[in-house]
Amino acid sequence: MSGRALVVAAAVLSLCAPVAGAQQKQSDREKAAAINAELAITYMKQDNLRAAREKADKALEQNSRSPEVQMAAGFVYDRLGEDKKAGGHFEQAVKLGGKDNPDVLNNAAVFQCRKGSKKRGEELFLQAAASPLYRMPEVAFTNAGHCARADGRPKDAERYFRQALARNPNMPDPLLSLADIQHEAGNDMQARAFVQRYHEAAPATAQSVWLGYRIERGAGDSAAAEEYARRLRMEFPTSVEAAQLFEQERKSQ
Repeated sequence: MSGRALVVAAAVLSLCAPVAGAQQKQSDREKAAAINAELAITYMKQDNLRAAREKADKALEQNSRSPEVQMAAGFVYDRLGEDKKAGGHFEQAVKLGGKDNPDVLNNAAVFQCRKGSKKRGEELFLQAAASPLYRMPEVAFTNAGHCARADGRPKDAERYFRQALARNPNMPDPLLSLADIQHEAGNDMQARAFVQRYHEAAPATAQSVWLGYRIERGAGDSAAAEEYARRLRMEFPTSVEAAQLFEQERKSQ
């Protein structure tokens, strides 16, 4: 090899070495950020919120471009009651990784439905449902339904619940929700069908039996209503719903 070639090779090596070192340093910071984000969640679950915030802030300092880090910070600040900061972190997580990670979309949507914009939460749930990477779109459709219903839009909620059932016909949550929506709309025959499907798909609860009772009263079937009332008294005697039944019966005497 000529002397000229040796000089060029040495120059190339001297240029590559700092780049490789910088890449390694960046990789180390990203790994440390991931560890601190996990620790933040662990401390949050242990109710050590001071340590959780310290770890979340450290993770953000180390790698604010990570959607997982932003999401962890969102969880921590949500728990701290700092809704504005939490919402900002969840939105940043969506911006950075929502397209490739429907779990990010789902978690941000849950926050928005609870404390932010219900329409924004609904939008994020629908994005998660549409993602080919999301294995259970029926869950996202169900959550979008709850979000829309809480926003006072029962027709939209009904559409989402039906979309959930189109993917999983025996999913209990949308069945019971549709029974309740139909009952509120005065469509007790349709409501009856949904609550019966619910009881075929899942164990009865105080909520479902109480709804069945109210549906049958609305439909004018006193015998069926009394059977639901009997079940509520026998199977769920200490429930809030049983107390509501008792109060209703007391007033009607």
